[in-house]
This record gives sequence, structure tokens and C-alpha cells, in this order.
Amino acid sequence: MSSVSENPPPAFDPGWLALREGADSEARATATLAPLRAFLRGRGGGTRERPVRIADLGCGSGSQGRWLAPRLPGAQRWTLYDVDPGLLSLAGAYLPAASEDGSPVSARMCLRDVGTITARDLAEIDLVTGSALLDLLTYAELERIVRAVTEAGCAALFTLSVAGRVELFPGDRDDLALTEAFNAHQRRGGRRGPEAADTAEWEFAAHGYRTLSRPSPWRLGPERVPLVRSWLRGWAEAALEQDPGRPSADTWNAASASANGGNWA
Repeated sequence: MSSVSENPPPAFDPGWLALREGADSEARATATLAPLRAFLRGRGGGTRERPVRIADLGCGSGSQGRWLAPRLPGAQRWTLYDVDPGLLSLAGAYLPAASEDGSPVSARMCLRDVGTITARDLAEIDLVTGSALLDLLTYAELERIVRAVTEAGCAALFTLSVAGRVELFPGDRDDLALTEAFNAHQRRGGRRGPEAADTAEWEFAAHGYRTLSRPSPWRLGPERVPLVRSWLRGWAEAALEQDPGRPSADTWNAASASANGGNWA
């Protein structure tokens, strides 16, 4: 099944997704799991005949499923949505085969732009989830997903949205300018960028849902130098694309080559 909106999310390099997966796993907040398990128990799923039904929106290479499936009990049936067929294949191939209690986990792949998801698509779903997704959506796309989830009556778990805060150690006088330029770049094309998590929380509350939000910052040090360098290079390039005149590319290319660590949310 294939559907494309006017503003599809950008494609991502599998190498970059693999490089960041460990940091993503460490950053994801676990306080949301207890109420989620309680909700799913109340739905009565988890048996082989009636598995918990999960939709992973913008699944990428499948890191959310690899993190979440082993943390939820009962049999699970995942539907993986993405616009990149290569990433979709990776997600399906490497989804864990067993849940927290050893029950079977299965999946089907759906080539689909998540901006076109409707309540009909989620009619039999218990949980909608997504990772590093919300900040890529426009307001209209985000509102459409919230409306689809709430009309279908399923739970939602969205993790790792850009919040627009960066702390680098040691600091530099240009850090704030780079952060502001990067955040502006994240908003290009009408995407919600750093405001996405707050927008989603407000929208769910407006549709009668109770929400629980927890911080999930990356904290990267010398043990993750390849990731730090790759992230900082991409961060600086996006900022410089947005604001070419400040600061200089040479300064930040040198910084990315020598970076050791910092905090990003």
C-alpha cells in the first residue's frame, strides 16, 4: 500500500540511524511504560489469537520496535510504516521475535507516508508509536495523526522529538547562534521542529487524552566520539545552510573534527 503527501519526511541514511541507535535507546524515558502496560492489559490483547496490535509510524530502520517490543508483554503484531522501502525492509527483518515474556512478535510492512494516516487505518490498533518523528511533521500532519489516534481510541507513545536545546562542553560564544540557526532550519517547510512535542501534547489534551511527558536528552561523551562528530557536523551544516553568514564554516568544521561531548535535547 502506498500513499504520498505533499510534504513527505526526509529520508535518512541507514548508517546514521545505526550510529545513533545506542544513544537513542539510553535516552528514551521508561516512566511511560507502566501506564502503557496497564492500558494494553485493559484492552485484553496479548494472546496468540489476539495479539497486541502496534503501528510504528515512520519506523525508519526499526529502532523503536527493537527497543519497545522486548519491554511489553504478550504476543504482538506490528504494522511498520515508512516511505523508504530499504529502511522498511531493515525494520521488518530486525524486529525482535519475542516480547518481554517470550510471546511471539510479528510484523507487516506498509510503504506509506505517515502524514496520510487516518482513523480507518488505525481501527484495530491498540498502540501507535513513533520515534524522532514529530519534529518532522507540519502542524496539519501532526494534527491529522492526533485526530486519527484519538478517533480510533488507541494509545500513543512518541519518543525523541527535537526540543531545540544544546549544551556543548567546552562552550563557545557562537553556540547560541548555531542553536538558533539549527532550530530555524528544523522549522523549514512548515515543520514543527522544536515545538513539536508541546504541540502534540496540547493537541492530544484538546481531544480529551491524558498525556505524560518526560525528558529524553542525549548525553554524549568521549565514549561516543564517532556519533558526536557525525551529529555535530550535521548540526553545524544545517545551521550554516540556514544562516550562511554566521559563524564561519571553517570554525565549525574544525569543531566537528575535535568534538568530544555534550548534551542535546
